[in-house]
Amino acid sequence: MDKGLQIKKRLEELADTAYQRSIVTFTEFMDLEEQHMLHSVNWRDYGVTASLFGGYDMAERQMAAFLPDALVFEWKYPFVCVKIFPESIKFSETIGHRDFLGAILNLGITRNRLGDLIVRDNCGYVFAEEKIAHFLCSELTRVKHTLVTAEICESVTSFPGPDEKEIKGSVASLRLDSMIALVFGGSRTSIVPYIENGKVFVNGKMIVSNGNLLKNNDIVSVRGLGKFRFGQVLHHTKKGRNLVVVYRYQ
Repeated sequence: MDKGLQIKKRLEELADTAYQRSIVTFTEFMDLEEQHMLHSVNWRDYGVTASLFGGYDMAERQMAAFLPDALVFEWKYPFVCVKIFPESIKFSETIGHRDFLGAILNLGITRNRLGDLIVRDNCGYVFAEEKIAHFLCSELTRVKHTLVTAEICESVTSFPGPDEKEIKGSVASLRLDSMIALVFGGSRTSIVPYIENGKVFVNGKMIVSNGNLLKNNDIVSVRGLGKFRFGQVLHHTKKGRNLVVVYRYQ
């Protein structure tokens, strides 16, 4: 079966279970293409609503929850934040994103069990499903040649979130191609192939129209270039251009 059809079937099964049993059901962590498939379905037709969350506002990898209309109890997403840090700062190597992720995957944990991973001050912070978090904490003892400790944070708010670089510039319009060109450089023409080839996502939805207009706080991900958040229009110039501020994910 085609991968896309498999994903859609799995989502429909989770939605049906939520509706039939009046419980909340959850996916694993979803990448942008899977999130696009989620957004393409009107889940109201299944008697449920779908909600996405990845632990913080700009999360790229997110978990979906299917909520029945008759829900009467509190619930939470079944994932936690795990902090991974060197046992000795003095003798630790410089550890990067790829190093942390590789060490985790080498334990046999698949990528869909993990959310975003951020590195700060040689420490790694990663969202992980609750059911594998304790295994991760007990089994992960080394990243590269550095001895590490992994522990579950008391709250997902312990996740530091991404660094953002503020960028200001002027654009003729808030068109998607213009904004991407402003953030990553290049011409609007050079950006079009990214859009036409399905590599651009706005708030988790694949956008294939370069004329799509951005709104305040839209999050744009471009495969191969990076991610940014559109802030706002600061003012309009006398020549009719828009002075805008955006925040590029670092």
